[in-house]
Amino acid sequence: MILHLHLVRHGQTYFNRYNRLQGWSNSPLTESGIADAAKAGERLKDLTFAAAYCSDTTRAQQTAEKILDINEAAGNPRPALISDMHFREQFYGYYEGLDMAMAWYAAGAPHGVKTYNEIVERFGLAASRDFLKEADPFHDAESDEEYWTRVEGAFKLIAENPDLRNGDDVLQISHGNTLLSLAHRFGGPDLDLSERPANGSVTVVDFDTDKPFAEALTIVSYGR
Repeated sequence: MILHLHLVRHGQTYFNRYNRLQGWSNSPLTESGIADAAKAGERLKDLTFAAAYCSDTTRAQQTAEKILDINEAAGNPRPALISDMHFREQFYGYYEGLDMAMAWYAAGAPHGVKTYNEIVERFGLAASRDFLKEADPFHDAESDEEYWTRVEGAFKLIAENPDLRNGDDVLQISHGNTLLSLAHRFGGPDLDLSERPANGSVTVVDFDTDKPFAEALTIVSYGR
């Protein structure tokens, strides 16, 4: 079964505005963030969603509800919104809510690099998670393995939905680093991965529920 997933990055939050890490932390949408969600809703209002998913965070739920409001007003049936922790952003542990530059310096400095981009360029995206977990004095931040195990669980929830049929469109509210991570893992060489997708942008992914997760996703369009 092939599902067409429409992954929307949640609207701008206060932590986004303040340039703070915002994995499992709960920061609500700004006025600009509400506008981001509305803009995404207008783009998607002609689709009939067979299901809708988001993380159990305020920013994701607010974004999803705004999009579904617009979609329903356009005459589409409204699916029940399923909120689950498997759809959360990466967990940054001790560094949750801290200034991004400070957190990534703490993670990268022991390895001779000072920024998130330098970590990724020199060591790869997986290392950014592992380095942050290593730097976390409590080691609560998710390792790369822990992160992908949880994310795979999110896609398993979608695949096991008995109401979905081949070719269905599914709304999924996602997060910046998760979208970037999916693009790194499943995208082709032509994708520009220098920055996370913008708040309110839409990434379209085809999900083959019959394949193992490592082969199941195809990036159709990214961060548009």
